[in-house]
Amino acid sequence: MSEPRNPDPPGAGHRRASIGARRNPAAEAAILEAARALLAEKGYAGFSIDEVARRAGAGKPTIYRWWPSKADLFIAVYAADKAAAIAVPDTGELAADLSGYTKALWRFWRETPSGAAFRALIAEAQASEQAMIALREKFLPVRLADLGCVFTRAVGRGEIDAEDAPALLQLYIGFHWVHLLTGRIAEETELIDTASRLIVRAGTSSPATAAAAAPAATPPGPRHD
Repeated sequence: MSEPRNPDPPGAGHRRASIGARRNPAAEAAILEAARALLAEKGYAGFSIDEVARRAGAGKPTIYRWWPSKADLFIAVYAADKAAAIAVPDTGELAADLSGYTKALWRFWRETPSGAAFRALIAEAQASEQAMIALREKFLPVRLADLGCVFTRAVGRGEIDAEDAPALLQLYIGFHWVHLLTGRIAEETELIDTASRLIVRAGTSSPATAAAAAPAATPPGPRHD
């Protein structure tokens, strides 16, 4: 039986056709833009597949085929907005990279609709298995890959031990989330800089790594005995 065809929403023009499992770029863009606008107006609590479908002029089966849940669709919007707003830094020093990234991320959380809604997704994941799966299996792997390159470069420079890099990355993410979930994401420069230095210090456990990370000693000048 074919899907019942609902009247097009006001202003939608016509319902955008799906092309099966392969995504129609125009339909995908319209859905993401409708989702972004809905987040800006109503936040995560008012975010729904039904309303996104109505605004985008798209069929709900199409949206659910591409994004199986509200959480999945939100993650897609969040990822696109974050990629447009934040570049992963490469300053040549891990502490500077982490400090710069933290300040940019906290600003994104404070100033954008998708950033502001992210805390609600974490909260929903505590009660919804579907949201938890989306957060753990779709959101985190991408975020870990983004930040993983920062730690990988630091290993290559000798700033941190390779075996400690994964745990340091988890500690760094934990620092972010505890401040987000307790509403403390103002740009506290001193706190952010201190936490970034501590992450680096924790990764320089071996004498060889500490020596590699230390600044080169200034050679002594000529003696004038």
